[in-house]
Amino acid sequence: MSLTVLMNAGPWLSVPPPGYGGIENVIATLVPELRRLGVRVVLASVADSALSVDELVSVFPDGQFGALQRPYNQVCGVAQAHLAGVVRELHARDDIDLVHDHVEAVGLATLTAMGPDGPPVLHTLHWDLTKHPALYGELDGGDRVRVNGVSASQLARAPRALQDHSVGHVHLSTPLAVGADRRPRPEKGEHVVVLGRINPGKGQDVGARLARQVGFPLVLAGPVGPYHRPEDLAAAGEEARQNPDVRFFYDEVAPYVDGDLVRWVGTVAGRERDELLAGARAALFPLRWEEPGGTAVVEALALGTPVVATARGCLPELVEHGRTGLLTTAEEELGELVLAAGLLEPDECRREAVARFTPAVMAERYLALYERVRHLRPAADLQAA
Repeated sequence: MSLTVLMNAGPWLSVPPPGYGGIENVIATLVPELRRLGVRVVLASVADSALSVDELVSVFPDGQFGALQRPYNQVCGVAQAHLAGVVRELHARDDIDLVHDHVEAVGLATLTAMGPDGPPVLHTLHWDLTKHPALYGELDGGDRVRVNGVSASQLARAPRALQDHSVGHVHLSTPLAVGADRRPRPEKGEHVVVLGRINPGKGQDVGARLARQVGFPLVLAGPVGPYHRPEDLAAAGEEARQNPDVRFFYDEVAPYVDGDLVRWVGTVAGRERDELLAGARAALFPLRWEEPGGTAVVEALALGTPVVATARGCLPELVEHGRTGLLTTAEEELGELVLAAGLLEPDECRREAVARFTPAVMAERYLALYERVRHLRPAADLQAA
């Protein structure tokens, strides 16, 4: 195959990221499989990205994620500076067959504004599509710019203009799914894990409250704002409360964290994360928002851990109730479902992950979308295909 793709990861974190990094982890999972299929990948990221690619394009030496806690007028130019570098690169060369963009809002707006002379673009929507109504509601990418979602439920809630530019959805994947059904059965403990960035939408306060009420040990694993370790947050002092996720943690979650029944361990990655998830009774997702993608959900299934969750967003697409997890629309039922999760079969979770959530499955799906987008057919024809 002769195909060169510029993969635009953005300026916030290196690829792969140091610990938590949702979009960057998706890219780190996708790119090796694309290259295995013969795709040449030019990565637009920060200079200290270590992912093996054919070329690396960068504006910043390292990740700018820490800048996100600064006031808007001090940070608003970061993504724009990165995109300006991407556009310069695209103007300077003629070998890019397609741009696969992952930068929220700014990536879509900038690449669309290049007009008909720009390369074909596939923009992946990783987030809540009720945001940016002026951009999404009036999008006009002509026959050159297309979007895809990370779940069908995400796209179903999209503004009409965004749906008109859609070529479908691709579920997220995890390398943990490769050969998951051949690994030894995990030895389960009693603890439950909530894995992900701590914020109101993820509902860690709900999980912590239910753990105290029902009496199951709960581990909260994920960053609070830019703080990846409890000691880092403690050292930041009161100034850290300027970050809304930090305020949420202190006001709504920390009162339940006793260091015994409910613990916050900060960001976990690699083997530590895998062992924590594989040994859990359940992975809990007490969601307050319509989760678009669910990376942590497919990771839990690949490690043989049933999912207990609020049935919102993509969760009903990823989890089969009664087989690979337990879902409810009633928040107060989650505690009892956690206790019932021990009756589910870990091997069923792992078999589901092997069938649906390997990187190879995701890469094949994206490769098919690349070919559709490159033909520059009208949006109506693409949707009918």
